Amino acid sequence: MGTPVKILVVRNNTLLLLFSVVVLLAVAQSSFLPPCEPVNETVAVEKEGCPKCLVFQTTICSGHCLTKEPVYKSPFSTVYQHVCTYRDVRYETVRLPDCPPGVDPHITYPVALSCDCSLCTMDTSDCTIESLQPDFCMTQREDFLVY
Repeated sequence: MGTPVKILVVRNNTLLLLFSVVVLLAVAQSSFLPPCEPVNETVAVEKEGCPKCLVFQTTICSGHCLTKEPVYKSPFSTVYQHVCTYRDVRYETVRLPDCPPGVDPHITYPVALSCDCSLCTMDTSDCTIESLQPDFCMTQREDFLVY
């Protein structure tokens, strides 16, 4: 009768060891991922009616946030995922080159002052799963340095 208890103890210790390894790997992985923070990025802005897009440096939010994926997905519950997004912003305005008369050449864009892991706000962020690169242009590019 003593053997089954010994096997149970060994099995519990193995499960505890396995669980500890999984937790340590998760903590180690999260410490190697870049945190959600303001970073310098090259972006492009363009406007319908203007023949050129303007490419410049600004500060955006980028990095990793902890997320959860439920094991059981119910059609009656909604899963909310946090993304790296703007907390505090300053707005700046640039002038697009060579816009024809009647087209306002000015574009105002957010500059990240601080970032936060929160729900994605479509008003200020690109919440798509896979988007174009931030410096993608449909029209002719013109580089401009803004810091």
